[in-house]
Amino acid sequence: MGVLKRFEQRLEGLVNGTFAKVFKSEVQPVEIAGALQRECDNNATIWNRDRTVVPNDFIVELSAPDFERLSPYSGQLGDELSGMVRDYAKQQRYTFMGTIKVHLEKADDLDTGLYRVRSRTLAASESQEPGARPAAPRPGTGGAVTQGGGGYPAPPAGLPPMPASPPPGATPPGRPAPRPAGPAAGAAPGGQTRRWIEINGTRHQISRPTLVLGRSTEADVRIDDPGVSRRHCEIRVGTPATIQDLGSTNGIVVDGQHTTRATLRDGSRIVVGSTTIVYRQAEG
Repeated sequence: MGVLKRFEQRLEGLVNGTFAKVFKSEVQPVEIAGALQRECDNNATIWNRDRTVVPNDFIVELSAPDFERLSPYSGQLGDELSGMVRDYAKQQRYTFMGTIKVHLEKADDLDTGLYRVRSRTLAASESQEPGARPAAPRPGTGGAVTQGGGGYPAPPAGLPPMPASPPPGATPPGRPAPRPAGPAAGAAPGGQTRRWIEINGTRHQISRPTLVLGRSTEADVRIDDPGVSRRHCEIRVGTPATIQDLGSTNGIVVDGQHTTRATLRDGSRIVVGSTTIVYRQAEG
């Protein structure tokens, strides 16, 4: 069973209690969990052959309406999301430099249903210091942090540098690339591009110029989900590959953004109804 599915089941076990109101918000916790996974993948840094380090301190920016709905539960939701990140890192063999923390924050420039994820790496000593965070939590928000504009600020001066260079003593040739998210995402030079999607652990090859996803038996890939339309969306092969909404009832979310059309890259996460689809591509 995948990490996201286990996370979703844990939350469903609480839906009649603390998390009852969480599931009424436009932003679903499982969408945030998927975005945190992608944030780890996109910011993974290979330090040496046995150590790939990913961020451990995350801020999830929400629209004002979504923040108001979720903030009373931000402490418990943050703990669940932190646990999901920990499970995903174990699966991908990622490591952290300090304690994993997930915070919620209101962003006035976001519309309902949209969100952003920002991250940084904090060493254990930095994340435990009272003054390590740039601002104090707002009263009554369970740990959501007020930040100024311009993105997540740089880590404190004592933090070892995290961008692409490995630490002293590690001498891999050239500048290492982030670790791919999936087991088959490696690339072989000079080959053709292979494309596929993964749904609930099942792989579906993309072997034609277009691939229609939907609830209908006539769709190229059938998704048994009441929130999915009969012909919900279409993946179009190209450079780059794209996804197009086909006039569905509930629309599509690509990498955390509601959209009608989006460019896809390896690891892109597509949410239709309550189903998460991962797009993959590799050379060779």
